[in-house]
Amino acid sequence: MLSEERRRIIAQLIREQGAVQVAALSARFGVSASTIRRDLETLVQRGLASRAYGGAVAARDHGDDLGQRVDDEKDRIGQAAAALVNAGETVFLGPGTATMAVARHLASRGNLTVITNALDISDFLTRYSAVTVIVTGGQVQRPEAALIGHVGEQTLRELRADRVIIGVGGVSIPDGLTGESLPVVTMMRAALEIAPQVVVVADHNKLGRVATALLAPIDRADVIITGRDADPSVVWDLTELGIKVIQV
Repeated sequence: MLSEERRRIIAQLIREQGAVQVAALSARFGVSASTIRRDLETLVQRGLASRAYGGAVAARDHGDDLGQRVDDEKDRIGQAAAALVNAGETVFLGPGTATMAVARHLASRGNLTVITNALDISDFLTRYSAVTVIVTGGQVQRPEAALIGHVGEQTLRELRADRVIIGVGGVSIPDGLTGESLPVVTMMRAALEIAPQVVVVADHNKLGRVATALLAPIDRADVIITGRDADPSVVWDLTELGIKVIQV
């Protein structure tokens, strides 16, 4: 079983049961406890779970200080990204919890068009804003609820935006912008081509990290918005490359 498939099943178990244990998952999938811990860490970084002793719990049920700080950081990142968007613009929002935070801060704005392949973002903006929403279409990738595949990529080729705002799994100087899911990353590569500016929204722990699938070289990012706790050396190196780094 591929790691991404195993993570989708674990995410579903967390949603259904509310909590999972490392030992039980290790026995169920026939993999080591360290492999399961890496799976859970990936789900935590995606906002799909929160850490707990011996395993993980559903993110909505885990209210410790660390989880609250992460939520606050994403909200600040979302607010800073939304502040870059001007009235009348067209913006692409990729899937993820950080881009969902951007959508929440754009919801009060009326004169905007948002293109997205994220079902939760399209649903939220349709329900709670006057923003014009364009959905790419395509096959649903679970658990991200992201639309992927040829249909969506072809739609993106027919569209243009003022800026693309995406979340990533990792930001690394030598390894570039990376993501956890190859099908989602493939879709995001098409999205990068529709706008002159690329804005990356990433929690501070994504800087210096490398995820599974290469999205683009690091210099493809024009702006990176991250938290105040990001590694200063990584921030310095990014700015030396001419990338604008906003810490909030």
